[in-house]
Amino acid sequence: MSQLLKYEYYDTPEGQDIFMKTFAISKYAALAGTALASMDVLMYSHPKGFAATAGRFAWFLGPMVGMAAGFAVTANTVQNIRGKNDKLNYFLGGVVSGSIFTAWMRAGVIAVPAAVILGAAAVVKKTSIEEGWSFFPSVPHATQSARSVKYDWTMVKDIDELKNFTTGSN
Repeated sequence: MSQLLKYEYYDTPEGQDIFMKTFAISKYAALAGTALASMDVLMYSHPKGFAATAGRFAWFLGPMVGMAAGFAVTANTVQNIRGKNDKLNYFLGGVVSGSIFTAWMRAGVIAVPAAVILGAAAVVKKTSIEEGWSFFPSVPHATQSARSVKYDWTMVKDIDELKNFTTGSN
């Protein structure tokens, strides 16, 4: 079980370990869906009772996890069928996610735009992986723990030659 939780999407090549890749991408979708559902329950819908609250969470979590799982399964299955690891696999995965999003929103008029936009976003992600750049680079944090106050966080160190003061002698 711990291997399943520690696994990341790009730990193995495309087309391999489809179940592990699906779980890896779905856990992030579930996390985002939980945050979105919590915001909806607390700020907008205000459901009364456990069943209504669970229904609101299911309303967000189900389609979001389905979109992530649909992307992973489609992109990796197309990779295995075609035998090519290119951007078309990711585009088709994005199209499947867009169609799930359209069904979730119950708006057929957004079917093509959602499929194209999510497919294009998937192609951009594939390009970032191939070229080695990141959407959200890691940001170093100034303090790491309560003990970090022992470290020197000044921007410029004291230079003895530039000190123009004396200690004063009385």
